[in-house]
Amino acid sequence: MGDLTDRLAQGLPAGAVVVDPDVTAAYSRDMAGFCAAGVPAVVVFPETVEQVQHVMRVATELRVPVVPQGARTGLSGAANAVDGCVVLSLVKLNRILEIDPVNRIAVVEPGVVNAELSRTVEQLGLSYPPDPSSWESCTIGGNIGTGAGGLCCVKYGVTSEYVLGLDVVLADGRLLSTGRRTAKGVAGYDLTRLFVGSEGTLGVVVRAVLALRPAPAPQLALAAEFPSADAAGAAVCEVMARGLTPSLMELMDAVSVRAVNELGQMGLPESTQALLLVAFDGPDRVGELARVAELCRAAGATEVVPAEDQAESDLLLAARRLALPALDRLGTTMIDDVAVPRSRLAEMLNGVAAIAERHGLTIGVVSHAGDGNTHPIVIFDAEDEDQAVRAQRSFDDIMALGLELGGTITGEHGVGLLKRDWLARELGPVALELQRQLKGVFDPLGILNPGKMV
Repeated sequence: MGDLTDRLAQGLPAGAVVVDPDVTAAYSRDMAGFCAAGVPAVVVFPETVEQVQHVMRVATELRVPVVPQGARTGLSGAANAVDGCVVLSLVKLNRILEIDPVNRIAVVEPGVVNAELSRTVEQLGLSYPPDPSSWESCTIGGNIGTGAGGLCCVKYGVTSEYVLGLDVVLADGRLLSTGRRTAKGVAGYDLTRLFVGSEGTLGVVVRAVLALRPAPAPQLALAAEFPSADAAGAAVCEVMARGLTPSLMELMDAVSVRAVNELGQMGLPESTQALLLVAFDGPDRVGELARVAELCRAAGATEVVPAEDQAESDLLLAARRLALPALDRLGTTMIDDVAVPRSRLAEMLNGVAAIAERHGLTIGVVSHAGDGNTHPIVIFDAEDEDQAVRAQRSFDDIMALGLELGGTITGEHGVGLLKRDWLARELGPVALELQRQLKGVFDPLGILNPGKMV
């Protein structure tokens, strides 16, 4: 290890190479449960692109694995260390390099925090729409690595739709530039999209050109209570079928509603089996909410509460923000991430309820209903070995259910270690082999984030 640390230190600032085991242990994993993490040999904190290149050249020469990391807020084990690796923390490459209001782009380093970018461009009347729930701490590089989403995806889309170009340090230290700064561009293979969602297995993102949008108006929201998941699912389908484009459409199941009720004293009736939250930020927000209210009542809603202003909207949406903290109070949580066609959302919720009953566990579901992305949250006692086993089995059953319904094993959290085996089932042998061949082209020695994804 001495040769490794000495070589790394030659091209990095003082203090940027850390071998203290108490520190390196803190950088061994992200926030995913049920994922193994190795013991890193060293953690490095480069501050420039050239320093990242130096790290990769040393790693290639010494055949040492490298695990790129951002803020470690991920939920799939994609940032977990492997034994003897270099953990490459990118949090100090954290500059917003350029904001161009005319071309509506921002150029940033990977360590920029999502919320910092959003607040900075907001001052210019612009927005960066992707808003993961961890946006106050997650980094742009991590968002790109996992293909992150958020609450606004139903209208504005996910991270991949906002990444125009990248600078990427390859496994051997070469610097690759992909994409463009222009609004349009189709020259060559789309390598930019290839890196988005690749979880650091193909290269290390060190700079990103991101698309910006005009800042939207404040959201106006409503809450609709339903007696069943089927009724709520029918309302979601009607909203989308009528051509409406909400800026947010979230669905909570009965377990989540009860947990939020207990934590936040929201006053929701115990009979509520599903709570649908819908918001609009367009010029006809009041009219669009009124149409949604009619559709919800027609689908069987027992109560529809529209907000009259932004303050009331924030109060209604507080229930969704409280969901995870409320479920966390019930025990250890394992957060899943399965997306299904919107038309099969109710089947997903009902299927998860049946899985919970079969395994004798509590599982709450919160969903980005507008794009069919569900987050089943398995609750168990981590000290109880039997419950931990049942939690893992229920997780697998949820994965299988999502695929059976024509969905995908991850809508926004990524594959990492947690879902690697399930990725093979979703892709099939031909696609899996092609992905492995692509990995070999970019990383022939297999040193970049080994063991993740493929």
